[in-house]
Amino acid sequence: MLHKPALPVGEITLEIKELVGDMFETMTAAPGVGLAAPQVGVGLRIFVYDYEQDDIHYQGVAINPTLEVGEIPNTPADEESESEGCLSIPGERYSLKRSDTSTLHATDLDGVPYSIKATGWLARIFQHEYDHLDGVLYADRLIKPYQKELKKIYKFEGWGVPGQSWMPGEDDLEA
Repeated sequence: MLHKPALPVGEITLEIKELVGDMFETMTAAPGVGLAAPQVGVGLRIFVYDYEQDDIHYQGVAINPTLEVGEIPNTPADEESESEGCLSIPGERYSLKRSDTSTLHATDLDGVPYSIKATGWLARIFQHEYDHLDGVLYADRLIKPYQKELKKIYKFEGWGVPGQSWMPGEDDLEA
């Protein structure tokens, strides 16, 4: 499911609204700042986000989003300020170069279109979650030393096997 492109949402039904509520609960329990429907086994173009930046709280759902991404600088990723993780790869964090800007265009739960111009971490969150909708994990974008290290972790943990799952709040990782 995680490496398959998600399908567009047709009508925003009660089931879609319940899914979005469940996604917010899962994201909060994890804890995370974003979660895409494919991460919970639903192949639809939906993600949720909840992040505070510059004293502004950004919380919402993106249904059938499109994303405009600014230029990605051709410099190495900073290991501290550009390190990200993923709820689908629990407990791991790696440096990844992304654009510092993006513009999200999406529909909310009421079917109302909206746009958000994002910078910094909010732009990164949008890029990360949008990637999930295209069947791309952040691990797929890592440079070689990190890819090799993560492949060893995948093998050790037994990840990447159909049916494998992790439930935030129930299957917490040991510190």
